[in-house]
Amino acid sequence: MSNSSLPTINRWLCEPLPKDVAQSIERLSAASDIRHIAVMPDVHLSGDVCVGVAVATRRLIYPAAVGGDIGCGMAAIAVDATSDLLADAHRAGALLASLAQNVPAMRHRRETMPAELPASLASGRLSDCRLAKLADRDGRVQLGTLGRGNHFLEFQCDDEDRIWIMLHSGSRAMGQAITAHHVAIAERLSQRRKLPFLDTESAEGTAYLSDVGWAIAYAEQNRLAMLRATEQLLSQLFGVALSWESLIHSNHNHVRRENHFGEELWVHRKGALPAADGVAGVIPGSMGSPSFHVTGRGCAGALASSSHGAGRAMSRADACRAISVRQLEREMRGVWFDARQVRHLCDEAPSAYKDVLSVMRAQRDLTRIERQLTPLLSYKGA
Repeated sequence: MSNSSLPTINRWLCEPLPKDVAQSIERLSAASDIRHIAVMPDVHLSGDVCVGVAVATRRLIYPAAVGGDIGCGMAAIAVDATSDLLADAHRAGALLASLAQNVPAMRHRRETMPAELPASLASGRLSDCRLAKLADRDGRVQLGTLGRGNHFLEFQCDDEDRIWIMLHSGSRAMGQAITAHHVAIAERLSQRRKLPFLDTESAEGTAYLSDVGWAIAYAEQNRLAMLRATEQLLSQLFGVALSWESLIHSNHNHVRRENHFGEELWVHRKGALPAADGVAGVIPGSMGSPSFHVTGRGCAGALASSSHGAGRAMSRADACRAISVRQLEREMRGVWFDARQVRHLCDEAPSAYKDVLSVMRAQRDLTRIERQLTPLLSYKGA
């Protein structure tokens, strides 16, 4: 299958596209069955398909346009407390230490590991027995874990001084394994083209979509497990609870069937927040900059999508070379974090990311800001 016409490409940018990003988008536009591409202001290079794009096809699906961390997303929830809760170093230190024990970065200890996966994640739903075995092993030991890199759990306050938790995490090792399994199949079926695909009308395409659904459900349960663990320790440490009716929960790495421009299309989002009219979402900044709760405006040209964050301004390698420990400490002034990890967090410094205020201005027709939040305490795996 080949394109009978060039796809539409719409862009919402806060700065000129770097040459390598522009070239990546051009290659994507030449792939079979690509009908529409929407480029978000947080776009940056990542593998064969950039983070910060939404892509629509009629029949073919591209695992690279979903990414390896299937179902990666955000959760935000209010805490029944004000910023005074974290006003001193003793309380902040106790919270950071408890988070490290109860919301591990990589794997649970035996005493905190869930006895089994939730019934909704019965491993028999997966398309391959090796994936099912992995779910019973790594899937269980990683359920309720944060991950590393740009994944985080942050305490923030809004303009009314109420504390909110913002959480960014995904499907952990399971998403990566599911992606690798199906990419190998796609490479074989598409004669190892640069951007391998699966046909939704084939058994292989159906199996991938089913496993994507499982990974999205796993990622959702993973975030909820971390929120429940955090609520437990907040109750033990400070006697406060979460307000579950305030929960905002969505993901930004998926492929699903949607109607756009009068036809049913497969919409891939890789680091792009669903922003249909009135749909609530969360857009983080960096660990030292503001974040936002938003509602979508349903912009047709953007495939009803928006940025999923500020987006990287530097690669991790470049940030590690350019940003010193002292600079990170200056940029994080006023925000509690685990100073023992400082040497491992330079690639996550605020200056490694784009200016989130510029990103939000660039997408004013994509989202409506409902709430701005200021970071108080940032917990990251390193």
